[in-house]
Amino acid sequence: MTPAARISAAITILDSILAGTAAEAALLRWSRASRFAGSGDRAAIRDLVFDSLRRLYSRANLGGGLTGRGLMLGMCRDTGQDPASLFTGLHHAPAALSTEELAAGAISAPVGRRDLPEWIWPQWQASLGDAAETVALAMRERAPVWLRVNHLRAEPAEALQALARDGIDAQPHPALGSALCVQAGARRIATSTAYRDGLVELQDLSPQWACEMLPDRGSLLDYCAGGGGKALALAARGLGPITVHDADAKRMVDLPARAARAGARIDLVPPGRVLGSFDLVVADVPCSGSGTWRRTPDAKWRLMPDDLSDVTALQARILQEAARHVAPGGMLAYMTCSLLRCENQEQIAKFLKDSPDFTLIDEELFTPLTASDGFYLGQLRRR
Repeated sequence: MTPAARISAAITILDSILAGTAAEAALLRWSRASRFAGSGDRAAIRDLVFDSLRRLYSRANLGGGLTGRGLMLGMCRDTGQDPASLFTGLHHAPAALSTEELAAGAISAPVGRRDLPEWIWPQWQASLGDAAETVALAMRERAPVWLRVNHLRAEPAEALQALARDGIDAQPHPALGSALCVQAGARRIATSTAYRDGLVELQDLSPQWACEMLPDRGSLLDYCAGGGGKALALAARGLGPITVHDADAKRMVDLPARAARAGARIDLVPPGRVLGSFDLVVADVPCSGSGTWRRTPDAKWRLMPDDLSDVTALQARILQEAARHVAPGGMLAYMTCSLLRCENQEQIAKFLKDSPDFTLIDEELFTPLTASDGFYLGQLRRR
């Protein structure tokens, strides 16, 4: 496909997303209807779509409208390309630009430059203070790909060599050597020997840092395990025995295979069937996902105020449930991939008010300025 034909495809997909279809579903629908597109075409079109979702307001302003066509016109102006050379109407290219489109493209207002929903900005600012605008602008960029070296299978040097043999260039973090930032070859990871043999796992730097801050001995309950990434990371640090639980068992369906690949021993518990107490309980609760909006930018525009109210109520309930399984003297680790105070510090404050047998030991908010994704960790000890 030519660059212009890829832009035409991105316009179609973006219009579907703007009409309410989730980004992944819109991309999949287009891909199934466009068997002629090769893997390189699909990857390039995906990048066009996701980059424009990250910069939705600013590109709509530059393109003169919140439509797929407006966003792609805005993309051309944003990246310094000549739109007239791509909007030609020839050979599957988008139709030539109208007089109005040629004249469109205003400088965006401050809220447009931040590329955040207008209603979230007051909370964003209250949560991040002087860093609010800088973090918002960082969220407009593509997130790096991070790997975690699995110490049950390999040391960092071995993992780096195995990745290099499969054409994947990665560099260790200067302060956390088991965290590898992929510089090239990211699309080869899933088929690489290092990944298939359990030497590495995909995991962002921020949750890797959070797991590193937790105890490395004792029994573990991962109460909202999902795919089990944190349980596997903590298994590699020496915790055990490990029990994993999730309210939706389908989220854990791949975890036994992942654990076998990683060489970790875990015990899956059906929803609502956790028994006993544990030295460490991890509750990585459902959240707004505001810290991961670089990776799922359409979620940024789908989140509504009522959604945030609902999820904070759910978080408070889960925190109380998880706390019941913390042994005396044990730790409770509350985690979110959110940057918002209402999901993080305020949740901890409300919990402590109602739970006098817990004490806050430490808390950390990771951002793209200090780590990678936005991520919160609050560590509490039970008396």
